[in-house]
Amino acid sequence: MLSAAGALQKLGVTLPVSETREQKTGFWNLFSRFQLSAEEKGKAINNNTGGLKRPEKVLVGGGSGFIGEEVCMRLRRAGFEVIIISRSPGQHKITWDSVYREGLPTGTKAVINLAGQNVLDPFSRWSPAFKELCRSSRLETTRQLATAVRLAPDASKPKVFVAVTGVGYYAPDQEKVYDEGGAQGSDWLAQLAGEWEAEAKQSGIRTVILRPGVVLGRNGGMIKQIYLPFFLGLGGRMGSGTQPLPWIHVKDLAGLIHHAVETETLEGVYNAVAPQIITNKKFVDTLAGTMGRPAFIPIPEFEWNLIFGEERAAMITKGQKVVPSRSLEAGFKFRFPTIEEACSEFAKFPYLDNDLSSMD
Repeated sequence: MLSAAGALQKLGVTLPVSETREQKTGFWNLFSRFQLSAEEKGKAINNNTGGLKRPEKVLVGGGSGFIGEEVCMRLRRAGFEVIIISRSPGQHKITWDSVYREGLPTGTKAVINLAGQNVLDPFSRWSPAFKELCRSSRLETTRQLATAVRLAPDASKPKVFVAVTGVGYYAPDQEKVYDEGGAQGSDWLAQLAGEWEAEAKQSGIRTVILRPGVVLGRNGGMIKQIYLPFFLGLGGRMGSGTQPLPWIHVKDLAGLIHHAVETETLEGVYNAVAPQIITNKKFVDTLAGTMGRPAFIPIPEFEWNLIFGEERAAMITKGQKVVPSRSLEAGFKFRFPTIEEACSEFAKFPYLDNDLSSMD
């Protein structure tokens, strides 16, 4: 029988790989990684309450990427033993093939899936083959993890499965405001999100589905791509600039995932977006203003269509007004509720992640 990992390789699926952290003080980077590793090894002693007690395990698919690294750091600092599901084995890692063949490790509290081919990969042509790669990398990994959860014996049965999809579930609209009860769109991205979430719901345990907007942070995603042009004064609105931009700071997304793991009453769909609704132009102006740079060089919609193809470019040139109604009702407190606060965190140069430099 072909393993899930082998099936993905046969399809040409490349699971996310680690992104290099840019402009981060080398000392703090090395120190933080050493400290997290040391903390993880010492938990059996630190948590000793009359007998050896191992920390609860959290498995993270896609844990080596931009969002995954932030999530793993957050969960480790909360006292969990974080195990990344990877293509190759290593310290605090297991392989996708191992999950397929052997199931989940004993003591698993939660499973989180962040794996999936980057839809906006500028080096990949928007072809039927690439679209299938984006689709299969999401559905197959989610299906494999949901199946592993469902079949797990009591000793390794998690309490929660967290799947991270996206606001592409909703149709682009400049007027309508979507809460978690909003209707599904009809385009390719919305259909993919619907299939993706349907796979997650097969886990048989408490399942939390998070729909993030554009994830903002210095070490990856949109900000990593546009920081240099903006720093050089070459930034500008993307498309008309009037389109809504649903967004969330990467640290808030990691916090919301942690909140979903810890809060037993959370179940179902939650919009992972900041409460402030903004336009693309508002984002551009705020980022440029925080950096002290002009932003007068727009990239019109037709250029995005040429670069990415019209269907894929719509993720940038169109948008939705999305609100985190259920996330707020669930008691989640955003660290960066406004775009001004978010830009103040990641726009500075040189960049130092305060969460790393202030670690105990």
